[in-house]
Amino acid sequence: MLIEAKNIVFSYTKKNVILDNVSLGIDTGERAALVGPSGCGKSTLSQILAGYLTPQKGTVLFEGKPLPRKGYCPVQLIYQHPEKAINPRWKLGRTLTEAWDPDEGFLEEMGIEKEWLSRYPAELSGGEMQRFCIARALGPGTRFVIADEMSTMLDVITQAQIWNLMLRIIEKRKLGLLMVTHNPDLAKRVCSRVIDFEKFVK
Repeated sequence: MLIEAKNIVFSYTKKNVILDNVSLGIDTGERAALVGPSGCGKSTLSQILAGYLTPQKGTVLFEGKPLPRKGYCPVQLIYQHPEKAINPRWKLGRTLTEAWDPDEGFLEEMGIEKEWLSRYPAELSGGEMQRFCIARALGPGTRFVIADEMSTMLDVITQAQIWNLMLRIIEKRKLGLLMVTHNPDLAKRVCSRVIDFEKFVK
């Protein structure tokens, strides 16, 4: 098992339990989707799997070991809103090299123009910013990608372009993928396993 959540319990308040004894495992190279409406706990579980939130109970294991707390994390989370992952006061070149330093060939493959690196986040469109955030998440140490409503805010054409690009890289590098979405049709097109999250957590 590449990544595994065991008996996860998480609540923001004592009276509001979001996840109650939830377990989930995803194998190397597997593409899985969590499908469900907003507010059901999908994004919370995603942030726990990526190490951004700590559950009150339960554990997250990567290749049988706890997620590393220092250095580059092999589990990378791509948010629906790219501005959540980006410092608005930094130029994009600094933001990218803080994570890793890709060559021009990779940037070209991602559809990222070199001149973007001298710009601030507010100077790019939503689709351009999401391409940048995907590139930032796909460093050489990445083994598992969580895409949390990654393309929801984009138009249909840009959405298709970004997912085609993502899947090409994921297949080439044999990365694991967890897609988080409220769109079951998109999940079926992208993933080999689709989980109805509301039924799954009951």
